[in-house]
Amino acid sequence: MGAQIVGFVVTFLAVFAVAWVLGRYMFRVFQGERTFMSPVLRPVERVCYRTMGVDEQREQSWVGYLVAMLLVTVVSVLLTYVLLRLQDRLPFQAQLNPNHLPAVPGDLALNTSISFATNTNWQNYAGEQSMTYLSQMLALAFHQFLSAATGIALAIALVRGLVRRSGRTVGNFYVDITRSTLYILLPISVVATLVLVSQGAIQNFNGYTTVHTLEGAVQTIAQGPVASMEAIKDLGTNGGGFFNANAAHPFENPTGFTNALEILLCLCIPFGLAFTFGHYAKNIKQGVAIFAAMATILVGAGVFAAYEEQAGNPALARAGVTWTATPNQTGGNMEGKEVRFGAIQSAQYGTATTGTSTGSVDSAHDSWTPLGGMMPMLLIQLGEITPGGTGSGLYGMLVFAILAVFIAGLMVGRTPEYLGKKIESRDIKLAALSILALPASILGFTAVSVLASRGQAGPANPGAHGFSEILYAFSSTTGNNGSAFAGLSGNTLYYNTTLSAAMWIGRFIFVIPLLALAGTMVKKKVVPASAGTFPTDTPLFTGLLIGVILIVGALTFFPALALGPILEHLQLHAGQLAH
Repeated sequence: MGAQIVGFVVTFLAVFAVAWVLGRYMFRVFQGERTFMSPVLRPVERVCYRTMGVDEQREQSWVGYLVAMLLVTVVSVLLTYVLLRLQDRLPFQAQLNPNHLPAVPGDLALNTSISFATNTNWQNYAGEQSMTYLSQMLALAFHQFLSAATGIALAIALVRGLVRRSGRTVGNFYVDITRSTLYILLPISVVATLVLVSQGAIQNFNGYTTVHTLEGAVQTIAQGPVASMEAIKDLGTNGGGFFNANAAHPFENPTGFTNALEILLCLCIPFGLAFTFGHYAKNIKQGVAIFAAMATILVGAGVFAAYEEQAGNPALARAGVTWTATPNQTGGNMEGKEVRFGAIQSAQYGTATTGTSTGSVDSAHDSWTPLGGMMPMLLIQLGEITPGGTGSGLYGMLVFAILAVFIAGLMVGRTPEYLGKKIESRDIKLAALSILALPASILGFTAVSVLASRGQAGPANPGAHGFSEILYAFSSTTGNNGSAFAGLSGNTLYYNTTLSAAMWIGRFIFVIPLLALAGTMVKKKVVPASAGTFPTDTPLFTGLLIGVILIVGALTFFPALALGPILEHLQLHAGQLAH
């Protein structure tokens, strides 16, 4: 157990170091400055612009930026849908569909297309049984680059709106996604893929292998181009696994080292963007304040979840099962977890991938203790801003920062300011629309599903845990996370449709007022700081920001959590007290 704790600390220290360096690098990339990658990638970048017919010097208003983003997304959804529906008729079947998998059914293809386009990667299918190698690479891994680049681009657009003075434009969407892909996502993914392969992750186009076990049974071992998809799924905070077992599968996540590496990959860009923001603001302490708020909540949730999982399941204790740590076992609640990771590393992985929008899992969240499993759910419900997805975490956090300075302004009786720009009623209304869109979707769809007969048919478990399975599903899809309490049967017409709607709302209903906010803020002049200005680069502001996030989250979701994981925890421990 001590080694797991040390690993917990070392991993987060590595995240901070990488994020600090990456933050400066990303600032230079989006400023169009020369980097060490420019001699190789700048010619490729120019070719991309000529191919698309894009003038990289021509910027867009927030409306133009939004239209470009929606256009690219809709076209990519349609292309992915067609590829999945025709995957058994496309060329190179012998090489890229050696297992003769059929076409994906219509409602599942639509759900999957929207899922990957929105950076959710919710999977109502087993990848090794449903998707050809071509579909995994061209339809799904392609989206893992595009959706991640889109999130980064939206974050940079909002940052420009906050820091520019009396402007009209927020950047060029096509330029931003090109630079995100070429200079950030692609190089890191290549290096990560090679490291994963060196550790035992597979990367091939072989057909599935049939073997005979020692007991005489027959087993089929799935193969494929796994490592390359694993790298971008974590780096882009996507989460869609090549296999149904996701990162619990040894071909995706072979060792404790790769487990820590994948945590690092999913956290480095979201945390790095906080420092990028600081560089844009010409005050790195602004970025440090945002980073500190993100890290405090994430580490707190990770420690709490690790404690709950290591404490074990009292029902097992009553049954006489040894669950405490000994020299021969890590102890804790090991149901649904890999022995090579243990309870603490699994808790760290789960909170890291739900504090971001990754949704990758190395254990079954459905088998966590009630309060341990509540932490991933709550991190998603807070808006996945601690640190959130690639880009989506930063722009979500900045919306809360604007709300925090508004509250601070009310406290001191002055017009609130952020980065020298006055926050007015229109700005707060747009921020509120963004924040309220997520709970409206999560709680609305959950309420309908609990009452509807088709919704009630989904959970595998009755009572509080069944309610948690439904609540987690709509939290995950609205939050564009993609992980699940897997006891819910999601591959039905009802859930494929409603979960698709939740994913679309979570990505785009949130983004529309956010880009409008960027368009409003970019036009404003910077007001010199005065004695009444509330500083936003101090520990006091970080504390206020954390308080606003937790209070808004508690007021919004505590009643629902009380009916699910909290009630289940009380029921579980009521048996312990009775005993």
